[in-house]
Amino acid sequence: MKIGLQLFTVRDDLAKDFKGTLRQVAAMGYEGVEFAGYGDIPAEEMKALLDELGIEAFGSHIGLQQLESNIEGEIAYLKTIGATYAILPWVSPEMVAGGEAFWRELITKLEQFGKKFHEAGLEFCYHNHDFEFALKIDGEFVFDAMYTKVPADLLKVEMDIGWVQYSGVDPLAYIAKYAGRLPLLHLKDFRKGHPGEQIDTVELGQGDLALNDIIAAADKANVQWIVVEQDRCANPPLESVQTSINWLRENGHKA
Repeated sequence: MKIGLQLFTVRDDLAKDFKGTLRQVAAMGYEGVEFAGYGDIPAEEMKALLDELGIEAFGSHIGLQQLESNIEGEIAYLKTIGATYAILPWVSPEMVAGGEAFWRELITKLEQFGKKFHEAGLEFCYHNHDFEFALKIDGEFVFDAMYTKVPADLLKVEMDIGWVQYSGVDPLAYIAKYAGRLPLLHLKDFRKGHPGEQIDTVELGQGDLALNDIIAAADKANVQWIVVEQDRCANPPLESVQTSINWLRENGHKA
């Protein structure tokens, strides 16, 4: 498995100096990056920078509005930078409040988007949080329903394992369940606070997840990329992602 970084983690640094931040990420030893916006850098220019740094753009998080309004432009950008995966990363609480009707409509859209990406030679994925485990459709969690109802060649799994455990389901069982359909695994650590405290993401190895067991399960499930992501960082974000890749190396998971 390759080790990548979801660039949302360092979004504040990217906003100040996109290219400089990407250089720092590459220098840390990350083999690839997953974009969450491109900093208004043209695709050809981004591709040249990636080639210079020797780092792979394996995928990109693309919001629902962009998928609905500019999917052809998103496809063109991904193909230019050599990416493989387009990922819907999130839907808003206002949308989720729509309940079963919203999810059924979204599942139909996921299949439509998946067809577009498939026709372009790209893979389409969905990235979960915890709310996909808060409602059932036709007897199964929304998380599972979307993959039951959309064919596997049109929708792959980007499993955020931190949110899976946070939701109260077994992360190792879920990795095994989606073996072969799970090219991307977001490796995220959580640490429980005292009652009433916010439970937040922390650097790898600083939280409650059995990360070595999770990584072994991911390898067995034929995951292609383990992706470091930290939603919010108590420390400077670039320091946090350095700490996380150091932990991976120290535990034998070398980039």
